[in-house]
Order: sequence, then structure tokens, then C-alpha cells
Amino acid sequence: MSIKFGTDGWRALVNQDFTDDNVRICAQAVCDYMKSNNISHTGLIIGYDTRASSHNFAKSVAEVAAGNNISVMLCKDPCPTPAVSYNLVLRECGAGVVITASHNSADWNGFKFKPGYGGSASSEIIFNLEKHLHQIEKTNFVHSVSFEKGKSSGLIELIDPKTTYLNRLAELVDLSAIRNSGLNIVIDSMYGAGSGYFSELISGGNNKIKEIRSEFSPTFPGLTQPEPIENNLHPLMNEVIDFNADIGLATDGDADRLGIVDENGNYVSTLISFSLLCQHLIENLSMKGPIIKSVTMTNMINKLAELNKVEVIETPVGFKNLGPVFMEQEGLAAGEESGGYAFQGHIPERDGLLSGLLILDMMIKTQSTISELIEKLTNKVGEHFYIRADIPFEHSKRKEIDNILKNRSFNSISGININNVNEEDGFKFNLQNDSWVLVRFSGTEPLLRLHAESNSQDHVESLIEDIKTNLNL
Repeated sequence: MSIKFGTDGWRALVNQDFTDDNVRICAQAVCDYMKSNNISHTGLIIGYDTRASSHNFAKSVAEVAAGNNISVMLCKDPCPTPAVSYNLVLRECGAGVVITASHNSADWNGFKFKPGYGGSASSEIIFNLEKHLHQIEKTNFVHSVSFEKGKSSGLIELIDPKTTYLNRLAELVDLSAIRNSGLNIVIDSMYGAGSGYFSELISGGNNKIKEIRSEFSPTFPGLTQPEPIENNLHPLMNEVIDFNADIGLATDGDADRLGIVDENGNYVSTLISFSLLCQHLIENLSMKGPIIKSVTMTNMINKLAELNKVEVIETPVGFKNLGPVFMEQEGLAAGEESGGYAFQGHIPERDGLLSGLLILDMMIKTQSTISELIEKLTNKVGEHFYIRADIPFEHSKRKEIDNILKNRSFNSISGININNVNEEDGFKFNLQNDSWVLVRFSGTEPLLRLHAESNSQDHVESLIEDIKTNLNL
């Protein structure tokens, strides 16, 4: 098998492709990359999530790094990816690795590589890393020492990234105001690495906090996958109602994504969530800079930006694409449809915990409920309806789909003429009525993703059905 890094690292099924041998090959590639870039002396930080296999895989990475005479800081407990990223920057390490499959199901695991800036690795960095990786795949030559030898030699150090990370969040948001806001808040950690973090941040005042699915349970019981989307958040929705909560906040397997439930137990889409966050930064916090969004993100952002004379820059999906632009342009925020958002003044990486704190901050500063905030936003930018359809496909059918898209015989979708087509990431059809349809292959799973946005539910459904017909799906 050839190991391939996708939209955000390499993911595979445990004990099939994601094996200890392959993880060690990835680790050796990281070490070779660090040596070739003269950063091996700066050290490597390693984190991992709550999956049953993650700790042992993380130890294997540490053993390989120590075998290459690279100092290792291994997190002593599962922790959020943004906590690893922040500590990477704080400790001035040359690189970081997080063993996590993020929102994938429990039978998957993953290998995320973080460059020294703490964000997702750019396409250029991944290309260079994979060159080393493919060379090692040919030779199967990996340097390694035992974990105990690495520890006794001082090359492997166990660290706690939590305190420094929480302290950083406390610098970015007024936690005292949140703690004393008198809000009822339900937290759903989805058995992931963010368990206990929100509670520690916002407890201690006159709030009432309830946390669900926070215990260590590496199989994610009752969840197909720990992804904070509507289908997975019914326990949170119900608990918000039962607890008479003002809001429900959920984080995914490695806590870099956020899901929101309003005071009525309704799921808030990631598109609305990011729009609210951008509105808060611009209008309430008076922050400046362009908004970076993926091609799958809502046009609500464009409308909001236009009203506030803010630039919007669109990139391909994945923080390996958003992050570099976010840094280069000194962005206000960066966001993608999956629920991952980054913010100015912090790491160029998604942070589900900071996202949740900023939403609470917005509620407090505006003295508004989530549903009131959404109503105010909609009054400004209009109603937008969105659908994403994930369609499994046989590999043999990919070429046929590609050919239809490249040689398209259709000039309209659901009766609306196509204005232009953006082929930077898949095929995004921008239509004359400000609707759009995007067709792209997933970078992490064997899925064809169809995205559409329009001004009515009926129309967005017809856009999806029509593009499926055009693609013979």
C-alpha cells in the first residue's frame, strides 16, 4: 500500500492499512523531513486522541523520533489537536504529529503532521514529506529505540499541554464574563479529546454546566462517528431542552470542530455558525482583515463582508489550503463547511473550543439568544438554504464522472443558467441567481460530495437532484 496524505493527513482503517509498521514509516518520513530542513534540533511534539489505539501509535512515533536522535515531547494524556498545535508554536518545536482520525468512526485512525507554525501542512510541505515517505516505503528502513530507552536517555519527555493552552484561550476571550453570565450550558464532548476542557474553562461562576458523553469510551458508543453534525447530536438537542439550557456546544473527536444547538434544541448549521462568528469579530470586536473561506462555505459570508466592506478570499477545501492564505493575508478568520474555524491572533488552525467561547462571548455582549442572533443575521444577509449529499462511488466510475464534468453538455442546473465554473477544487457552478452547486471528490473517504446553496429549500433540493441526473448518479 502507498500511504497518501489527503485533505488533512493520512487516515485508514486500523489493523488493515493503519498499522504500527506504517505509522513508523510515516514517523521516519517526518524525521527525514526535519533533518533535510535543518529543524531536527528543535524537537517534535506528539499528541493523540481518545481512540483505543492512539496512545500506542503515538508511542511508536516517539520511539522512531528518539531513534533518530530527535527530542520528543509526548502529551501524557489525550488532548485536542489545537492544544497540540498551540504548544508546538509556544515551545518552538520544528514539527508536530497528532494521532487522530478526527471525526471518522472508531475503527479508523489517522496521522496528522503539523509544521512549526502549528497549522495544517500546506500542499508544498505534504509533497516534500511524501517524497521522504515513498523512499522509506521502498527501503522499509526505520530507526527506532524502545520507549523506555528513549525516556531514560532524556530524548522522550512527557508533557501536559493543557494548562498552557487553556491559559492562551483565557487571553483571547473574557472568561470571567462568561463564567458569571448565568447561562445554562450543555457540553457534548462526543467521547473525544476535548472532554472536560469546556467545563474547566467556563465553570466556577454562576453558570450551570452539564457535560454529556465526556467519559473515556474509545468506541464512541451510540455514534457512527464523533462528528458534531445534526444526525449525531440528538442527545445534545434533547439535553438542551431537559436542562432548560441557553445553548449546547459539541466538539468532534479531536476538538478542532464545533457544533451548536440553540436554546430551542435546534441544530445550527456550520454555515450559520461561521457567519455568526465573523459577524461577532467584525461588528462587536471591531477586528480587521479578510475572511478566508473554503469553496464549500456559504455565500452568507460574502453578503456579510460586502455590508462591512471586508474582503473574502475563497480557497480549496481543507486547512492545508485555508491556513497558508490565512497567515499570508493576516486573515480575520478562516472557516470551512465541516465546522472548523481559525481566528486572528491565535494559531492558523481550527479550534473548536475557541469557536465555542467566541459564540458565548457574542451572546453575552449582545444580550441575545442564539435564535435571536440568527434572526438578526438573516435579516441582514437573507435566507440561505444548503444541502450536502455524500455519495459512495466505485473507483471505476470516477473517470466517467470526471469526463462528464470536464466535457459538460449542460449550460444550466435546475433551469438556472451557469454564470461561471470554478475548477480550483472540484467543479463549482456559480449560477445567475447567486445559487451555486459544487461537485468534488472527498480527500479522506471514497465519496463524491455534492454541495448546493440557494434561497429556498425546494430550489436547493432541485439543484442536487438535477446535478445527480447530469452525472448519471
